[in-house]
Amino acid sequence: MTAVHESVLDAIGGTPLFRLARLGAGLAAPVYAKAEFLNIGGSVKDRAALSMILAAERDGLLKPGGTVVEATSGNTGIGLAVVGRQRGYRVIAGVSDRSAAEKSDILRAYGAEVVLAPTALPREDPRHLFNVVQRLAEEIPGAWLANQYDNPANPDAHVRTTGPEVWEQTGGRVTHFVAGVGTGGTVTGTGGYLKQVSGGTVTVVGADPESSSYGGGDGSPWYVESIGHFLHPGTVEDRLPQAYRPEVVDSFERIPDRESLLTARRLAREEGILAGPSSGAAVAAALRVARRLGPDDLVVVLLPDSGRSYLSKVHSDAWMREWGFLEEPGETAVREALAAAGPLVAVPADATVGGAVEALRDVPGGVAPAVLARAARPYGVSATEVVGSVSREVLVAALADGGAKPGDPLGGLLGPALPTVGVGQSAAEARAALAGGHPAVLVLVDGRVAGLLPGGAVTT
Repeated sequence: MTAVHESVLDAIGGTPLFRLARLGAGLAAPVYAKAEFLNIGGSVKDRAALSMILAAERDGLLKPGGTVVEATSGNTGIGLAVVGRQRGYRVIAGVSDRSAAEKSDILRAYGAEVVLAPTALPREDPRHLFNVVQRLAEEIPGAWLANQYDNPANPDAHVRTTGPEVWEQTGGRVTHFVAGVGTGGTVTGTGGYLKQVSGGTVTVVGADPESSSYGGGDGSPWYVESIGHFLHPGTVEDRLPQAYRPEVVDSFERIPDRESLLTARRLAREEGILAGPSSGAAVAAALRVARRLGPDDLVVVLLPDSGRSYLSKVHSDAWMREWGFLEEPGETAVREALAAAGPLVAVPADATVGGAVEALRDVPGGVAPAVLARAARPYGVSATEVVGSVSREVLVAALADGGAKPGDPLGGLLGPALPTVGVGQSAAEARAALAGGHPAVLVLVDGRVAGLLPGGAVTT
């Protein structure tokens, strides 16, 4: 019988499992996907949003006429907008400037107010997203900051709902649970419940972007939204969210961005499931896990949200090519030019003028990208970390006319960021990027700067 609800809030939860028969073909252990994108607001975060708002009401933190405020990559804000507006609250969502534009549009459609703010800044910077929403919560009378990262009602939603659903749907046969780790609420609540009810036999695996610090990366930027742990530039130590309990996660599968994004696209094409990039990361991790298992095992992987929020990104061929994640057969001119180029030289934006001149001494064309300072870059330079360009000619001229001294910071001598081209784009697109007098173009492979091509380097 088709369910009838008195409110859309009653339709949160109860999502189905789908067997990934095509992606999991040939594997002894079956892999089932928990379709959280079928929640009313389109993501697993609807569960946490309902739980957090109801808890705030019970605790007297949120009262009639109040305002819900939260920092979000999009999904939690959407869940809070659905629940908050249904219960009569004003909702303000501070959204990361790295989030897909569709998420902000969806938030506004549900009646939320959207404030865009950066996250690629030191945590102490007042313009940082978390500081912006904290200030709003303090300044607006009757405002309540949901604080999903440290709110115990976040993981509790999954202890009460998601975990029991997975256990019941598999008849207690689940042996491995795989989920991405963002705030940690989903994996902590669901995984913790499954461990408890199974007597500790269920293995919990975190799917993590390769450079995320949860799984041991350096915390540098990645391109899969809503999961991972980011270390801000200049931050020595970045604490873990209180919603995350590390002891629940038995191991991590660290998934490169390209594998995550291409797996999300395969989900749509092969399984008929239009899901987001974090779902791609989770499925890629689940398939890795399943390859090591036998027929007596059963893997459940959680798909957090719908691909409809990422039509301009992971599900866009143009976007995938522009950022170097997709290479079309026959489009090899840029890759061939990259192979012939020398190693990339990147200058930290906090370098001195003299240090930059020396770094550029043997660079063809004497130009290089200026990047956010980091102690080490085991994964290379993310395109999102490029903050400008440095020209040896400009620096030498400034030193010659007395406008700068060798020990001065680069500061106002930085030029605009160089244009970029994806490794899979055509020669014509590379030449177009150089139009307007740009001295060089940066080549992106998997969203990271792999090399620099001076004008005329791509000729075919």
